[in-house]
Amino acid sequence: MGPSGSGKTTLLNVLAGQTTASPRLHLSGLLEVNGQSMSNKSFKFAYVRQEDLFFSQLTVRETLSLAAELQLKEISSKEDREEYINNLLFKLGLVSCADTRVGDAKVRGVSGGEKKRLSMACELIASPSVIFADEPTTGLDAFQAEKVMETLRQLAQDGHTVICSIHQPRGSVYAKFDDIVLLTEGEVVYAGPARDEILTYFSKFGATGKGVIGWWRQFSLLLKRAWMQASRDGPTNVVRTRMSIASALIFGSVFWRMGRSQTSIQDRMGLLQVAAINTAMAALTKTVGVFPKERAIVDRERAKGSYMLGPYLLSKLIAEVPVGAAFPLLFGTILYPMARLHPTLSRFGKFSGIVTVESFAASAMGLTVGAMVPTTEAALALGPSLMTVFIVFGGYYVNADNTPIIFRWIPRASLIRWAFQGLCINEFKGLEFDHQNSFDIQSGEQALERLSFGGSNISETVMAQSRILLFWYYATYLLLEKNKPQYQRLEPPPPPPADQTEPPQIEPDQPVESDDSQGQSFEILETPTVEQGKPDPLAELEPPASAELSMFELDGL
Repeated sequence: MGPSGSGKTTLLNVLAGQTTASPRLHLSGLLEVNGQSMSNKSFKFAYVRQEDLFFSQLTVRETLSLAAELQLKEISSKEDREEYINNLLFKLGLVSCADTRVGDAKVRGVSGGEKKRLSMACELIASPSVIFADEPTTGLDAFQAEKVMETLRQLAQDGHTVICSIHQPRGSVYAKFDDIVLLTEGEVVYAGPARDEILTYFSKFGATGKGVIGWWRQFSLLLKRAWMQASRDGPTNVVRTRMSIASALIFGSVFWRMGRSQTSIQDRMGLLQVAAINTAMAALTKTVGVFPKERAIVDRERAKGSYMLGPYLLSKLIAEVPVGAAFPLLFGTILYPMARLHPTLSRFGKFSGIVTVESFAASAMGLTVGAMVPTTEAALALGPSLMTVFIVFGGYYVNADNTPIIFRWIPRASLIRWAFQGLCINEFKGLEFDHQNSFDIQSGEQALERLSFGGSNISETVMAQSRILLFWYYATYLLLEKNKPQYQRLEPPPPPPADQTEPPQIEPDQPVESDDSQGQSFEILETPTVEQGKPDPLAELEPPASAELSMFELDGL
């Protein structure tokens, strides 16, 4: 027994000596039967193949008779041969179809089970000691398969050794086997008694119960899967790479090699703002376009108890760090020299770090959006809408000091604002601008004061973005935990009302009077008794008390 391709038919062919010869094939091994080499041909064997091939126009009896005449040379008498055939027909349950044509796909004939038993009968004519049967239940329904296996079981009880291959037997068929060899991928994994012994054998190996693996084991496996998913997503990564390069080239061309004039101050602020917006939107749209589909898989796996939510989210965060950081770094590497931003290596490193952290925060926001809504379309509609609010309060269009009190929390929660603030501090601190008038901005610190960024530093902005990232991840955790699949439980039916009583019983020997709608009365009288020895005229019309009505018993109609 074993799955498809495990080597069942190959092993059976080797044991029966039915392997087709080929110069590319070499068989080696020792085959013994009861301690004697099989090569001495001291016993007869039969081989029942999967395909049942017969002449369709011959009857079952004619097929067996011709086979007997060809193989039983020792039986010369016609009467003895017919008796032998009749015994074989009876033994294999073919008496009822003995005079029926075998048939084929075009000619209607015997059933599949009867044809399989006819194959056995043809092989049993020579009274073999060993019967090989290659998947004898193939193509049969449950009833016919049961009858064929019962026939093989009876042959084994009559003294034949029956060896058969089988793919996926039902329980009643499996119970007929005495011994079993379990194969997988051409290897023997069990050989011994069938029935419960094989279950006892396999219960010794890795029996850990319906239990969940440990937290760290879950994390390591989920991290491996998340990394393979992120790194192998070629189409998405190619698109993000092209978008990063294209955006950098466009912005670098527009803000090509900015100088130190007064007008360059506005240009620098505009470039840093669009850099923050572009980085956040790219990470957000990628996440909201993918995560709702992934969430359906996660919900299904969590419903089965495969893993907990914590290891999944942590593994996803860590696995996407290398891939997620590559695109902001690529964007900054192209844009920074083209626009001639603050030309020092440390400032470039800080620029890249700020946009990378912002990208992770936007991706975490995308996870929350994907956990809030049921479909990808809804996530793609909601995510950019929320990001637009954060862009408005991002520090460039509305000064934080002029924000209404009821909206003061939005700039503090805006990842665009903190990224823009960090980029401005990194760019303007230490810069000197050309000036002609006293009211001109002479230093970068003065430009930061006009944006209300004067009292901040880069580490503060990075910490704020980190808090936003953790907030969105925690919100995602809560939403996924709250919206985990819920299944309706089957509850017992409510008990009947306590005041419900049974209808009153009417005694048959008591007359009961009742008034109908016409004001007339009628009475129920005692059923007349039948005198002993006389037939009851109503007995033929009423079924006995013990009779049960069956929808399949229609003989009386």
